[in-house]
Amino acid sequence: MSAPTAPPVPQTPTTPTASAPHLVSWLTRLHRPALSLWTILVLVLGAALLWLRGPVTTGAARAWEQYNACALSGPCRYDQYAILLHKDVYQYATLALLAVPFLVAAWAGGSLIGREMESGTAHLAWTQGISPLRWLAAKLALPAAVVTVGTGALVLLHPAMWSVGDGRIDTAKPWYGFEIFSAGGPLPVALALAGLAAGALVGLVKRRSLAALGGGLGITGLLWFGVQQALPHLWPKVTRVSSLQEGPKGSGIGVETGLLTSSGDRVGDQGCISGFDPECRAVLDRVDAVGYYTEYHPRSHYWPLQLMASGLLLLVAALLVLAAFRVLHRRTTAPAPARAETAV
Repeated sequence: MSAPTAPPVPQTPTTPTASAPHLVSWLTRLHRPALSLWTILVLVLGAALLWLRGPVTTGAARAWEQYNACALSGPCRYDQYAILLHKDVYQYATLALLAVPFLVAAWAGGSLIGREMESGTAHLAWTQGISPLRWLAAKLALPAAVVTVGTGALVLLHPAMWSVGDGRIDTAKPWYGFEIFSAGGPLPVALALAGLAAGALVGLVKRRSLAALGGGLGITGLLWFGVQQALPHLWPKVTRVSSLQEGPKGSGIGVETGLLTSSGDRVGDQGCISGFDPECRAVLDRVDAVGYYTEYHPRSHYWPLQLMASGLLLLVAALLVLAAFRVLHRRTTAPAPARAETAV
């Protein structure tokens, strides 16, 4: 007679863990409309910048040559439409590129995180084998990669477009113009990533899509304002001294301009840049001015300023991401309130 065998021990069912490819496909399906709109935006804006770099700038440069060749008297024929077309396309394309970080922040707060927290979709995902921290990591990693690639391509095209018209378009902005400097280099990419992190953090805190949308936009706006204010002070500036006859000298991102006295002291700008005007002459004599000083950043400081400002924004973005993980960890690991025992 054979020995009786023990019945099999029932195994406790375990929740399957989602793999990385599953997370990527899940996120892609979930945010397919946003991904499609982002792709269209990058393609349309990139096509506009390429159009500007090619026939639009060529036509406008030819029109400016015709205009500058006109005599002071008599009829003047030039292609005014080409000049206005370049101005409009350049303006709208640049504004659209500058708006990209704010669009990313609004989407991250309102749709990526805020809506899922509000509707409970996030909690449902956490019951399907995806831990909250892994869920947030996937939520941030894939959009960050897409935003970096798309925005990076655009900021490569914008300076290339501007350089073609530099010196050929009379109304072209200089390299230190606000929109030219801000739309080139890694600065827009860093701000877009900071906006993504800001929107995610506000979405986790507010857990309401509309409030998170507004909060993400607000924080991104504050970061943009702050980095613009700090920009002139992120790299050692150059000081140039000139005589009263020459006037203030120095072309670039201005920091400070004022007067130099005979004793070498500096006096703030008195609103007079011409010693030939009698009123200005009296002001200059009163402060014993002998020249001007100008503190500014020349063109050679373009990349140092870009890298310093971008690094500052990336540091803020990292801190915002860390804060988002801490908020999520605290809320998902908080102990449940103890139930009061009823006496029998």
